[in-house]
Amino acid sequence: MLPIDDCVIHVVDDDEAFRRSLVFLLESVGWRVVSHASAEAYLAAGSDATPPAGCLVLDIRMPSMSGLELQERLNASGTLLPIVFITGHGDVELAVQAMKHGACDFLQKPFKDQTLLDAVAAAVRRGAEQRSRAAQRDEAEARLGRLSPRELQVARLVARGLPNKQVARALDISEKTVHVHRQHVMEKTETGSAAELARLMLRADPAALD
Repeated sequence: MLPIDDCVIHVVDDDEAFRRSLVFLLESVGWRVVSHASAEAYLAAGSDATPPAGCLVLDIRMPSMSGLELQERLNASGTLLPIVFITGHGDVELAVQAMKHGACDFLQKPFKDQTLLDAVAAAVRRGAEQRSRAAQRDEAEARLGRLSPRELQVARLVARGLPNKQVARALDISEKTVHVHRQHVMEKTETGSAAELARLMLRADPAALD
């Protein structure tokens, strides 16, 4: 889990008194908290643009833009900030919908302080894991991006475990040419074996070897 100082918890709720109580609770255990009176205020603050690690504690029902609408907008922009929804009575169906669209959790009012703290901690951990996977994917894509189209064809077959002779036959090139391409693939991707190359390709795209 990321150090608590590296995280920001965004609280978005139109109920000022309730919002302040959430901020007080989260700050009491060391979280850095930024509060917003509406979804529009959150967006206007630029909080959705490359947000720091942390999570979003979001009221599901608000005037004008609802929590679900904000979630939809964040999903469309690719924002990797995990969401814990706060729901009122009768909002469970909406909360289930939010979970289907990637929310980490939903808490129905009234809830215990520790329940919220546990949900926020779990969301922060999930966000850290998502960011780590995204960073690994980006790094793998960058290494594979060094390959020429032909080298990428060779790489896919090598990563599937095919020997040079079968790669040559599949691509209708000489075995010697495959050997040269294979060396270039290993050098450019900084891998030392077919298994390592396969792991790299799967990090970039889980369906790469289908």
